Amino acid sequence: MHIDRSLFDILFQKADYKKVILLLGPRQVGKTTLVKRLATQLHSNFLYLNGDELTVQNALQDASLSFLRAYLGESKVVVIDEAQRIQNVGLTLKLIVDNFQGVQLLVTGSSALELASSINEPLTGRKWEYRLYPLSWSELIGTLGFPKCLNSLENYLIFGTYPEVIASEGQEIPVLTNLASSYLYKDLLNFQGIRKPELLNKILQALAWQVGSEVSFNELSQTVQADKQTVQNYVDLLEKAFIVKKLAPFSRNLRGEISTSRKIYFVDNGIRNSIIGNYASLSGRSDVGELWENYLIAERQKLLSYHGFYGRVYFWRNVRGQEIDYLEEIDGKIHPFEFKWNPKAKVKFPTTFLETYTPAAPQVIHRENFWEWLQTYPY
Repeated sequence: MHIDRSLFDILFQKADYKKVILLLGPRQVGKTTLVKRLATQLHSNFLYLNGDELTVQNALQDASLSFLRAYLGESKVVVIDEAQRIQNVGLTLKLIVDNFQGVQLLVTGSSALELASSINEPLTGRKWEYRLYPLSWSELIGTLGFPKCLNSLENYLIFGTYPEVIASEGQEIPVLTNLASSYLYKDLLNFQGIRKPELLNKILQALAWQVGSEVSFNELSQTVQADKQTVQNYVDLLEKAFIVKKLAPFSRNLRGEISTSRKIYFVDNGIRNSIIGNYASLSGRSDVGELWENYLIAERQKLLSYHGFYGRVYFWRNVRGQEIDYLEEIDGKIHPFEFKWNPKAKVKFPTTFLETYTPAAPQVIHRENFWEWLQTYPY
C-alpha cells in the first residue's frame, strides 16, 4: 500500500543541488521509502548508501576528497541513509557539498543524538532540515478516504499509525511488539550516554503511565530510583530519539502559574500502549482521555511541523488547579485548546487566563470535530 507523504512535494521543491536535505525521524516511519522515491524523481542516476552497513561506515568516515570522487562516481543524487551510524559524517558531507557541484545529497537520521554534534557545525548554512513522523491523519485520509479513517479512529488511538502497523491489519500487536523491542532503542543503546538500559525501560514505563499528567522529575527519580539529573538526561535523549515529546508550561504574568513541571507525550500511541502492554479496546479502558490527548498532540505536531510552524506550544496550569490542555503561540497571539473525547462534555476556559492574555477564540477539540483541526493549517 502506497501512501503519499506530505513532505514529498516540500522536499522535491527544496532540491537545489547545493544544500543537503536532511530528513530526521524515528526508525520505521518511512524515511528510506520517501528519500528513495525522491531520488528517483530527481535523477535516474542516484546512489543509495545505507549507514547501517559496516562497509559504508568504513568508507565514509574520514574520507578524503580523492576517495569520495572515486566512490561517488558520476552520481547526481546521493542518498545516505541512517547517517548517525557513520563517524564524523558531518565533515564528509561538508566535503561533498563544497566540492561536488551539481550533486544533491539526501541524508536521513533516526536520532538527533549523534547527528546534532557531528552535523550542525560543519553544515551550518549548508542544509535544509525536516522531520518525518508516523503516518498523519491527512496522509491516511488522502489514501484510505475519510469514512475508512473515521471508522479506524479507535485503532489509531490503540495501535498508532506507524506505516507497517497500518499495513498489517489484524497483526498490529506482533508488529508493534517487534517495533518496540527491535527498533525503538537501537540508536539510543548505541549512544554512549545510555549506560543503564534497564533504567531507560523504567523511565519509559513511568512516562507511559503519566501521559497527559504533569511530570515532576523529582517524583520520577524517586519512582525509578535514580538521581534527578540522570532521569532528566535520559528523558532528553528519549526526545532526541523521537520517542517522546516534552510540553513546557506557559507562564508570563500571573502569580501562581505552574512554571517548572513538564507534560510528556509519546510520538505514537501504539508505542505508548506497547510499553504498558495494554491493547484493550476503548470500551474497557480507564485511560481513554489520556489516549485521546496523546493522539491529538502527536497529530497536531505532524501538521505544524510539515507546514513550517515557527511558534511555540505549551500547556497552562495554576496552583488553584485551573488548566488548559494545550496552547499554540505564534506572531504574538495565543490559541488555547481543550481536548475532550466526549463531545457533550462541559468545558469552561479559566476566566483569569482569558482576561490576562486575551487569547484567540478558545476551541474544544472532541471526536466530532477533530478532523478539521488535524487537516487545516491555520497560520
